[in-house]
Amino acid sequence: MPGKFEIKVAKDGQFFFRLKAGNGQNILASELYVAKASALNGIESVKKNSVLDERYEKKVSTNSKPFFVLKAGNHEVIGKSEMYESETARDNGIASVKTNAPEAEVDDQTAAAAGA
Repeated sequence: MPGKFEIKVAKDGQFFFRLKAGNGQNILASELYVAKASALNGIESVKKNSVLDERYEKKVSTNSKPFFVLKAGNHEVIGKSEMYESETARDNGIASVKTNAPEAEVDDQTAAAAGA
């Protein structure tokens, strides 16, 4: 099963997206966006930049957990991973984004949230 982007509305009314792998696991999360169109542009940026090794920045959190961020060509962060237990798991997460993001469908869950 291919990966997908889920676009949702946060409690404060802002928009965000998550990239999920084919198994349903979250592999990348966006920042919050004021406009839905901006979130959709963020998804397109992830699709375009996810295949480029130089767009990934490998980091370690303050509690020593490896994670990564994906940056656009302008060096703005367009997505952040979860915290991993090992560098190998983080690197597998990057590989999963590279595999899933370019062809992932967009599952727009904002209409359902608006009607709730």
